[in-house]
Amino acid sequence: MVLVVDVGNTRIKAAVFEDTKLLEIFVFTDKELQKNIENILKKFKNVSDLVVSSVGDLEKSSFLTFENLLNVHFISNEDPFPFQNMYATPHTLGIDRIVLAAGATLQFPNQNRLVIDAGTCVTYDFIDEKNNYLGGAIAPGLRLRYEALHNFTAKLPLLVLENPKNFIGTSTSDSIHSGVVNGLVYEIDGFIEEYKSRYLNFIIILTGGDTDFLAKRLKNTIFANSNFLLESLNQTFQYTINND
Repeated sequence: MVLVVDVGNTRIKAAVFEDTKLLEIFVFTDKELQKNIENILKKFKNVSDLVVSSVGDLEKSSFLTFENLLNVHFISNEDPFPFQNMYATPHTLGIDRIVLAAGATLQFPNQNRLVIDAGTCVTYDFIDEKNNYLGGAIAPGLRLRYEALHNFTAKLPLLVLENPKNFIGTSTSDSIHSGVVNGLVYEIDGFIEEYKSRYLNFIIILTGGDTDFLAKRLKNTIFANSNFLLESLNQTFQYTINND
């Protein structure tokens, strides 16, 4: 069994896999890391490997405390991946984006893939049908958009995510919800349309914390899976140990 851990900007997600089968998912904060991993290992006594992907500030030492119990692996830019990295600055490419690109390449072979990860940031990553990672885009996510409107203006309130009542906002709050939510939906659909105009044989994968909220609002047909990063992390680890 493998325990995969994704350290994001705002939370930690973990999952236990037996080969490719997802057994259970866990979500917690960095302050709860050690306690939660200990509890997971008590429940799943056959876990032999701990695989970590991190874009957060958590130190490696937090995981190395378990190396007397498990084989601890940190996904890095130096690992073998199932795609050719054509990024102009490959060593600056985030581990989360690398893992998503690897998962898309392995899970959806012989086609063009656009992976959209809607979390704190919204990242767009494109891998062509020849398994070349070409790059993508990074934009603020829903929460960052709400916070930016509040933090960088004098009087706009800080709101929490809510479905817009109408396209035309009839109050300041309604206008903010419409601008934030509809603005991001139109942005995502616009990116998709641009890629579709250039590439055929195309799949769109939507993942991240805001997957469910956004998926039903997009006009394009997508493959939505909020756990795609965890699944990709397991697939990437299996690929790495078989090709190292």
